[in-house]
Amino acid sequence: MAETGKTYSEILDEIRNRVDILDVVQSRVVLKKRGANYWGCCPFHNEKTPSFSVNPQKGIFKCFGCGEGGDAISFLMKINNQSFGDVIKDLAQQFNIELPHTYGNSKQYAEEKDKIKDLLNKSCEYYHDNLYSLPEAKGALEYLEKRGITKDIIDEYKLGYSPKGYSELQNKFKSLFTPQIFEKAGLTVKTEKGDNVDRFRHRIMIPIRDEAGSVIAFGARAIESGQNPKYLNSPDTVLYNKSRILYGINVAKEKMIQDDYVVIMEGYFDVISAQAAGLKNVVASCGTALTVDHVRLIAKYSKSRKIYLAFDTDAAGLKATQRSTDVIKEAFSGLGNLKIYDRTYSGLNEDKYTCEIRVVAPFDSKDPDEYIREYGIEEYKKYIKKAPLLLDFELEQILKDYNPDFSPTDKLAMVKKIMPLIEEIPNNIVQNEYIKLVAERINVDENAFIREINRSASLQNIINKDFTGIVTKSSNICEKAQKNLLSLFLLCGNDTDMMYLSESIKNVKFIDKNLIIIREAIDKISCQINNDVDKLIQSLYVQFAEDNELKDIITDLIYIADSFRNLSDKDFKTVVQENIVRIQQYQSNCEKKEFSSKYKKLSDDDVESMQIQMQLREKIKNKQKFGD
Repeated sequence: MAETGKTYSEILDEIRNRVDILDVVQSRVVLKKRGANYWGCCPFHNEKTPSFSVNPQKGIFKCFGCGEGGDAISFLMKINNQSFGDVIKDLAQQFNIELPHTYGNSKQYAEEKDKIKDLLNKSCEYYHDNLYSLPEAKGALEYLEKRGITKDIIDEYKLGYSPKGYSELQNKFKSLFTPQIFEKAGLTVKTEKGDNVDRFRHRIMIPIRDEAGSVIAFGARAIESGQNPKYLNSPDTVLYNKSRILYGINVAKEKMIQDDYVVIMEGYFDVISAQAAGLKNVVASCGTALTVDHVRLIAKYSKSRKIYLAFDTDAAGLKATQRSTDVIKEAFSGLGNLKIYDRTYSGLNEDKYTCEIRVVAPFDSKDPDEYIREYGIEEYKKYIKKAPLLLDFELEQILKDYNPDFSPTDKLAMVKKIMPLIEEIPNNIVQNEYIKLVAERINVDENAFIREINRSASLQNIINKDFTGIVTKSSNICEKAQKNLLSLFLLCGNDTDMMYLSESIKNVKFIDKNLIIIREAIDKISCQINNDVDKLIQSLYVQFAEDNELKDIITDLIYIADSFRNLSDKDFKTVVQENIVRIQQYQSNCEKKEFSSKYKKLSDDDVESMQIQMQLREKIKNKQKFGD
């Protein structure tokens, strides 16, 4: 790359100007022009009717089905599961642009990353050799042998041993790498005295690899009883983020694409045993709970998003299963329903499922590693093949405690545990089938069960209507008003309009936390640019590059701004004032509701009650001008 004296901001502008969002998206999505926009099926959720739009003039994309939106860099980040910095680095290399010295992906920083990669690779080989060459590694080999890990498996996965000494690794490579590189690779840790000591000592070393198969971190298993923690993992580094990488993904990804499903297990050795035995599409998180980013990584390789959860079946494992299902649901929220029924019923064939979650739970409650070692991989595959859907598994966890001697009270308690699961079923036909099955299983009257479900639903509707309905409607109006005001900043208006807008909303209190963040960013950036809307939009996308939720809101604001284009000065001011009034009306309603709630909790002769009454009357008097 050629030398450059440009600043980071100037180079970002150059990259953004050279990247063509149409070219970027068309490499992944078939698009058809319709009007000023290009349309296609969204690559981020399953659909047959195109709701994914690209606007080349604005340089943005927006899916009106799942809500994803942003600029070209945002698209590349999501489609490739990359960070902002990695996308910028790739684009800079593509356009032969040298990034500034101070930027994280500058030449110096890239060289540092290469040194960290080299150290991690050398450390992996060093640990692996230790396992066979050091007498003190005997306990590690015995442990692996006890778990059925053969020499072939050890060599394939490069399992190793870290010696007991406090500086053995550093002494081995100190002539090649500085103390800073050891620390940044996550291989050393500072003591209270400021000395660097090896992070991993007297442990079985398990290399963690990225999607390409490069060593980026380690998991380290204790050998002796009482050695804590049981598992010690690398910290997050420039190469490794435990919330974004899955152990075994480098081996699993091809089979995930081929078979269109993944099995998520709990530990490193579960994955090693399964993959070594021939079940390749198996992964595990690296010492952390499953995250939304993990689920997105899985979706990258499984088109139908078919996920098997194969955690331990003890209490901790069941909790992990529940946590993971919640995360999966969050990752795909708004994209459609989970698959909840296996049988084919008339009217159900055309249901569109965003995801399919199944739970693998062998009968004897063994973890996957134990089960595979005792019964073999083919038997385990049978359990995968007949694994129940999440709903069936959750129901069975409750129903297995049923006793024919249950009293009516006991049955009612069980019904109340089951009801939330039944109520989540979106299809009435399927819901009625489950009601029938459960009623037969626990010997209760089906009609009585249905009445209990309906009573619960009616009560919930009353609660929603009385306490949240009006507030929700008002809240939605208030949120829209806040977005309207912020969108006006993204119009190519004159300086006078922008000054009027800034001055008018100066004392207006925003409610939505995300809109408050964006408003503060607009205020700060606007002070540095001269009414340059394109620069403002670019700066917002850069500032919130790693926050998908805020980027989606910014994209929404750009589209909202279109509806206010070409307003006269008078109409512009009217729009500003009308939306300010809507926000103030909402705040007034909230304040009065708060006062009313406080008042109801106090007795009539209470001094505080009188004070509340006076404050409430004053509030109502002051807010009458808003028509409340």
